[in-house]
Amino acid sequence: MRKFNIRKVLDGLTAVSSVASASSAAQQQQAGNRETEIQETLQSEHFQLCKTVRHGFPYQPSALAFDPVQKILAIGTQTGALRLFGRPGVECYCQHDSGAAVIQLQFLINEGALVSALADDTLHLWNLRQKRPAILHSLKFNRERITFCHLPFQSKWLYVGTERGNIHIVNVESFTLSGYVIMWNKAIELSSKSHPGPIVHISDNPMDEGKLLIGFESGTVVLWDLKSKKADYRYTHDEAIHSVAWHHEGKQFICSHSDGTLTIWNVKSPTKPFQTITPHGKQLKDGKKPEPCKPILKVEYKTTRAGEPFIILSGGLSYDTVGRRPCLTVMHGKSTAVLEMDYSIVDFLTLCETPYPNDFQEPYAVVVLLEKDLVLIDLAQNGYPIFENPYPLTIHESPVTCCEYFADCPVDLIPALYSVGARQKRQGYSKKEWPISGGNWGLITQSYPEIIITGHADGSIKFWDASAITLQVLYKLKTAKVFEKSRNKDDRPNTDIVDEDPYAIQIISWCPESRMLCIAGVSAHVIIYRFSKQEVTTEVIPMLEVRLLYEINDVESPDGEQVPPLPTPGTGSNPQSIVPQSHPSTSSSSSDGLRDNVPCLKVKNSPLKQSPGYQTELVIQLVWVSGEPPQQITSLAVNSAYGLVVFGNCNGIAMVDYLQKTVLLNLGTVELYGSNDPYRREPRSPRKTRQPSGGLCDINEGAVVPEDRCKSPTSGSGSPSNSDDDQKMNNFIEKAKMSRKLSLPTELKPDLDVKDNSFSRSRSSSVTSIDKETREAISALHFCETFTRKADTSPSPSLWVGTTLGTVLVIVLNLPPGGEQRLLQPVIVSPSGTILRLKGAILRMAFLDTTGSLVPPAHEPWREHNVPEDKDEKDKSKKRRPVSVSPSSSQEISENQYAVICSEKQAKVISLPSQNCIYKQNITETSFVLRGDIVSLSNSICLACFCANGHIMTFSLPSLRPLLDVYYLPLTNMRIARTFCFTNNGQALYLVSPTEIQRLTYSQETCENLQEMLGELFTPVETPEAPNRGFFKGLFGGGAQSLDREELFGESASGKASRSLAQHIPGPGGIEGVKGAASGVVGELARARLALDERGQKLGELEEKTAAMLYSADSFSKHAHEMMLKYKDKKWYQF
Repeated sequence: MRKFNIRKVLDGLTAVSSVASASSAAQQQQAGNRETEIQETLQSEHFQLCKTVRHGFPYQPSALAFDPVQKILAIGTQTGALRLFGRPGVECYCQHDSGAAVIQLQFLINEGALVSALADDTLHLWNLRQKRPAILHSLKFNRERITFCHLPFQSKWLYVGTERGNIHIVNVESFTLSGYVIMWNKAIELSSKSHPGPIVHISDNPMDEGKLLIGFESGTVVLWDLKSKKADYRYTHDEAIHSVAWHHEGKQFICSHSDGTLTIWNVKSPTKPFQTITPHGKQLKDGKKPEPCKPILKVEYKTTRAGEPFIILSGGLSYDTVGRRPCLTVMHGKSTAVLEMDYSIVDFLTLCETPYPNDFQEPYAVVVLLEKDLVLIDLAQNGYPIFENPYPLTIHESPVTCCEYFADCPVDLIPALYSVGARQKRQGYSKKEWPISGGNWGLITQSYPEIIITGHADGSIKFWDASAITLQVLYKLKTAKVFEKSRNKDDRPNTDIVDEDPYAIQIISWCPESRMLCIAGVSAHVIIYRFSKQEVTTEVIPMLEVRLLYEINDVESPDGEQVPPLPTPGTGSNPQSIVPQSHPSTSSSSSDGLRDNVPCLKVKNSPLKQSPGYQTELVIQLVWVSGEPPQQITSLAVNSAYGLVVFGNCNGIAMVDYLQKTVLLNLGTVELYGSNDPYRREPRSPRKTRQPSGGLCDINEGAVVPEDRCKSPTSGSGSPSNSDDDQKMNNFIEKAKMSRKLSLPTELKPDLDVKDNSFSRSRSSSVTSIDKETREAISALHFCETFTRKADTSPSPSLWVGTTLGTVLVIVLNLPPGGEQRLLQPVIVSPSGTILRLKGAILRMAFLDTTGSLVPPAHEPWREHNVPEDKDEKDKSKKRRPVSVSPSSSQEISENQYAVICSEKQAKVISLPSQNCIYKQNITETSFVLRGDIVSLSNSICLACFCANGHIMTFSLPSLRPLLDVYYLPLTNMRIARTFCFTNNGQALYLVSPTEIQRLTYSQETCENLQEMLGELFTPVETPEAPNRGFFKGLFGGGAQSLDREELFGESASGKASRSLAQHIPGPGGIEGVKGAASGVVGELARARLALDERGQKLGELEEKTAAMLYSADSFSKHAHEMMLKYKDKKWYQF
């Protein structure tokens, strides 16, 4: 434990990297007057950065596989990700380094291994017997493109089909190629004049492993005899094939075609199909062929002992069903069920009772992988109901626009949210247990509650239980239900501040202790919610309209500080009257016909039934001013102890008393300074005519519509008018800053060469005439009880305001006494005159007591408001004081506090009430901080920052010593900037894709415990017994025929494969598997054995190379002679 003396502040900073900058000598001298010592316990060894878990639906899925014995599901994606799902709570994320799309996955059933085939023609073998799966082997094909793979149950030989129509065979144990190859020109008819196309299907006959069914894209199917190395039967059809499936008895197979037909073939009748079915074709009279339909992309043929077989297929709808949603069709006997899906089908699998292909399959469910969802259908119940999905795959139900993360919440919060959320659950699900039930949970070593809140584009808010690296939805709140829905586009005169998603959530402010929730939306609206367990009907939704505008007059401001005039208290029923005298009210349409004094959204005027959960307390909307739309809200704070909410934008700041439903403060940013304004600001020029862009554009001619205007927050939008790279980069950086809801002036950006000078975001094109520095936005707000002036002897309630120009201003709050007086007497708001300055926009503020412990904002404990209080309770509420829990609650009034202020460039610790800067740290010179949070860790606190250059940094408090600086993730899109957040106990998260949340930790302790907390994917399970062949089948040879594949494909029989065809790459998973699985003597033995194996492998490779050279020299002439004989009489198309 190290003590820091404030008088010797520079001593601790001498060894710090060049990024750190010391305080000035004057500050040091001023600080030296205090004898305060603060013990700092956090050291660099307390910090380590690592990813923990990834939640949500796999983004852009491309492949699906299931292990029917282990009961594990695998999903591959177009970005090379691999997601594995077991029982609810057991899931895992892995990534292929190449980032190439996963085209197919194959489990080694009940072996704890998985083969992935990628679009870059590599095969990878994953070891799933460790908590973090790793690649054991890889094989890179050099001359051929992989199109289809098949691994028979309990076989070690993987068939790999290619684009050229050839089949290669890979030994999955050694991941080497066999010399046995099935060439396309041997498989098809010699008389065929054209190439049959790529391989689209490979499978062995369920009853005879020696017969391989090969499907070519052009419509040819071949039954290949592996022993005799020739085709037994060839089945030709004039429609392209998409998939093939066997009947379990091996006498029939079914093909799906590009014209929407299914053909069923008898194995021994290759001339024509036994039956042709068009599931969705209209049967025409006169025996004509049905009309062609869309391709059937996949078909599965599953048998049952007790009844008819199931034929399950995707696609195949008729072309005249325009607008019809994608469908899965289940044909069972004479019934055909068409199940509509919300998104297009990527793949599906039928789950069966047996892993053996030669037994009755007994299908019980279908897993359907959709573009943005995973659906499980119960085949055993009438109507085919779906299973209730227990995985957290609905994060993206509406695009996520913002995130907040709270660790170490009050323990009663999760049960309270769960109880109100349980009533929202849909009905009609299957009664059965979720069938994907493999794996085991990890040990729970973290016992504190964690909650994630996501805000969405449709105005919904979701609360998630994120405790112990799991995720489960608790409760969903729809904020849009207080507004009138526009029935058609013509009926939307006011919502044109945004093109779509007018209810999108931009900022969430939540007090976990009092359960007060406040949100700011994209249409410049703020809604305050109170939590209640009782249902209530609100007759009139309380609402306020605030006219917040930016105005600089030619006349100089009068000298001396003036308290802004207070508005006359209004009532909830007639809030429009609440307009401060400083901004004279005008009618709803000004003299020149411009829109004025109208909000962007219309609040419902009918009674609103509010279910248990979060209930609307007050709706506040900014209104149009003289034809200009209100500017978006850039900061927001709520305080339950004071009964106040405050918000700001690039025009100014407004404070509302939500108990009395009155506006207390409504000031332009400039007016906050009074006579202390350090900037020279130009008077506002006459307003130009508005451009027809709905007030949404950039300053640079409106070419770029910012992504965060919530057109759809997940999709980027570039400038269509300028494809210049520099311009794109500048727009990107600019958008990144906007993603943080800040308006950033160019004045403080010497490090970024911005040609268009458009950092200062304004939503109205008429702002072009104003100097950009004057558009100073409110970027941070913090309520606290602290010293507001240098002369203060005791702390008092106050609001600290941070701006995008790096200014911090302090507003004093004079609150009436509690109880009934609080509702009758006005809250007095006055500026303190205190102004502090930092470099860069202010991001975060916090306060420490004299021991260096965090002083949380005052809050009121939660109580049920919808139940009338008895007399004793009323007396208690009169006496109730706001709670402000500080670890050193015995602190004397005369003792000092410390303000911690973090901007996008630097952090400062300022002693109060003296206002001396005692510590300063320049966080970044060349980039900017996107997110900064003051968080608790290991019974201490620190400042955690995420920079746009990808660095995650932590600093001790109060001395701001650098403790961690790790390059983690460069800012590659707006989504990261908008959603990254830190919280207590070393936790952090961000939205890694439009559908997934990535959690990480910067705590050494959590990193060490992570292995224990992760679930086990592989559990030892007995493989089910093989089906009994029966006496007569065994006697007359009717049962399944086995095949010694080793004899056929081994090196002794088939020789060695061409070295240039594929390259073997050993994976990192071998030694990792040993590390994870073993410890002590057993681990040492395993490691020694592995080392010997590797040495033996290297020697073997050397020997192989020597032998190969001799062999190639010896057989060159022989091969040349054979080739000459082989091709002497062949036609050109047979080569």
